[in-house]
Amino acid sequence: MTNVRRRLPRFPPHPYLAHEGPLAFAHRGGAASGAENTLSAFTRAAALGYRYMETDVHATADGRLVAFHDATLDRVTDAVGPIARLPWSEVRRAQVAGGEPVPLFEELLRALPGVRWNVDVKSEAALAPLLRLLAETGAWERVCVGSFDEARVARAQAHAGSRLLTSLGTSGVLGLRLRAYGLPARVRASARCVQVPERHGAVRVVDRAFVRAAHARGMQVHVWTVNERERAEALLDLGVDGIMTDDLEMLREVLAGRGYWPEPS
Repeated sequence: MTNVRRRLPRFPPHPYLAHEGPLAFAHRGGAASGAENTLSAFTRAAALGYRYMETDVHATADGRLVAFHDATLDRVTDAVGPIARLPWSEVRRAQVAGGEPVPLFEELLRALPGVRWNVDVKSEAALAPLLRLLAETGAWERVCVGSFDEARVARAQAHAGSRLLTSLGTSGVLGLRLRAYGLPARVRASARCVQVPERHGAVRVVDRAFVRAAHARGMQVHVWTVNERERAEALLDLGVDGIMTDDLEMLREVLAGRGYWPEPS
């Protein structure tokens, strides 16, 4: 491990990625707290110094965009049922972790104006409301859009153009992994970052060759979800450009130890 600042690769400019040092993402606002994807979780993360948050979006039956990971309310709220079949008037009554409401994504944008958001578009129905919201609020510089569905995120990119930052979907990640092995594969040129787990089952996704292949294409590498100090340190040593974590204090300590965490103002 080194405590010396390294020079990050140069990437095609997008304001979202304008940051000195690796990006620290509060995954679902810091899911270790139990109140994942809630305004209180994201507010706590911001108070700790996080300026990048990871969240997910679904659309309700009447087209409202909620920040929520699962397709149903069952796991983390006191309500049940699929979000896509429920109106916002019902979803808004659900309580997360015994007392936190499910937020609209537009509420999060408004409540935390200094925060940038990594948004996983969980359903096709959520894509149009998200793009509409970004156009209405002018929040293009504050949001990176991703999805496991590469075709979905490619449609978002085609609609919004270069003002929207996007990451690769699953098929794009596979293409990049093949390129890291020296094999020919298609990788969407408009993506400016790739967001991946360190491993997928027994297969290692992130290694030095993968990072090198991404950087050669002007793409940053963001790794999820890293909750162990040793893994965070090892990934930073590999040269990754961002880490998503549930353990906010751990990642803050790791980055501060390397001189990357901003001093309190």
